[in-house]
Amino acid sequence: METTSRVGAEASDAEDGQQVPSDRRTVDGYLLAPFPWYGLDEAFTGPRWLMQVGTAADGAVEHGSIGHGDEPSIRSEGTSGSAKDAKERFAVVVTVAANPVRRSADGTGLLEATSVSSAAWLAGVGLLSVTWPGQMDHTLRDDWVDQQTEAAWVLADDLTGSDWSTLALPVDGVPSTFHYRESEFGWVLAGSTQQGVHLGAYGRGMSAYGLGFALIKDIGAYA
Repeated sequence: METTSRVGAEASDAEDGQQVPSDRRTVDGYLLAPFPWYGLDEAFTGPRWLMQVGTAADGAVEHGSIGHGDEPSIRSEGTSGSAKDAKERFAVVVTVAANPVRRSADGTGLLEATSVSSAAWLAGVGLLSVTWPGQMDHTLRDDWVDQQTEAAWVLADDLTGSDWSTLALPVDGVPSTFHYRESEFGWVLAGSTQQGVHLGAYGRGMSAYGLGFALIKDIGAYA
């Protein structure tokens, strides 16, 4: 899936311990999407907030993220067991348009298809963006981001592998199967909907087992 990436920017912002949601976007990009957005269902009553959208090579909105709960701070290796991290509870839902291989708008090339693996990769990279090894110097941090981003892709490309289990969660009230994995920094899951989109999600401090997803009726209300 060829989309403009926010990973590098998020990592740079995270360098000094800033919160990633400071890089969130306005609702404008979400309104341009030709597909529906998803978030946690009405069982979740906490804060909800926009993050950012991603676009394909032709400029079309292809995916985006919506946060729920506490705004995630950067969790470094040196603070993984702190009381602050133990209290932090958030889940981010990533909506990805289910697109086939298609020609770019200018007709000069092909855009890659999106899949559940696309959603799993975006969710994995999202968790990476709030898992920053704070004790490393800048050069080593760059190497760490590159290595972990590649690892996230390898994992996402093998959803039937031993690193993943399956989890049944409701989507618009209908039980749906998701691929699920945990790490020391949080969890990642990915699946599909009946509305022409794939879903990814990541979080920590909030159990994935109790989540449900629902179509957002009015994304403009998040502005």
